[in-house]
Amino acid sequence: MNNESTAFHWLFHLLHAVERMNRRFSRQPARTVYADGTFAWTAVLESRWPAIRAELDRLLDDNDPIPPFQDVSPEAGTLTQDGQWRTFILYAYGRRAARNCDACPATAAACEAIPGMRTAFFSIIDPGKTIPPHRGPYNGLLRCHLGLVVPPTPPGRRGCAMRVGDHVFGWAEGKAVVFDDTYEHEVWNDTDGRRVVLFLDVLRPMAWPLDRINDGLIRLVAASPYGRRCIRRFNDWYARHGIDARA
Repeated sequence: MNNESTAFHWLFHLLHAVERMNRRFSRQPARTVYADGTFAWTAVLESRWPAIRAELDRLLDDNDPIPPFQDVSPEAGTLTQDGQWRTFILYAYGRRAARNCDACPATAAACEAIPGMRTAFFSIIDPGKTIPPHRGPYNGLLRCHLGLVVPPTPPGRRGCAMRVGDHVFGWAEGKAVVFDDTYEHEVWNDTDGRRVVLFLDVLRPMAWPLDRINDGLIRLVAASPYGRRCIRRFNDWYARHGIDARA
């Protein structure tokens, strides 16, 4: 095991070790999926979805290079090995991808207005793609999906949906859903069109002092060998496509 792999291993052991404390100090009860209106910022985000969708459409129409998830986040390789799940990254663990944010200023501004936002990207899943059951790495974050492109379900097909724990839901364009990704979850797109969401990780609201500790741990991830490796992979992928996207 190389030094970066060892650092990754112990970093995520550290995150898992504090998850019990996070549950104790959380300002929200444990839920697989949170009810609409639980977080005030989701209504503001939904109000901005037309501008976000317009920027996404421009990216797709311009055939802007968008990397497969595993090419920029190596741990995603346990979930996907093809090019059917792509990610246009704006923020990763609090670090701003300047070139991509500048290309989507309305989207970047909407993300930056969310309290505790740490990760934001367009998540694009092609027709026929499935993401197998897995759990997220750390419960100090909550996940939000804002539906942007939701394909119709052909007759006799499963459609495009997600299971979190025992809760199964489909996305709606312009609607945000917040869930805890440390419950087992999976995704399928059994349609003829691609599905796109704005994918966000936000700090779980917690009482002091765990709120400060939680924020510090996410900053540690960004500064760790794992975080630096992801940034290198991001920069290198774009450089191979003739783009200076240094984050």
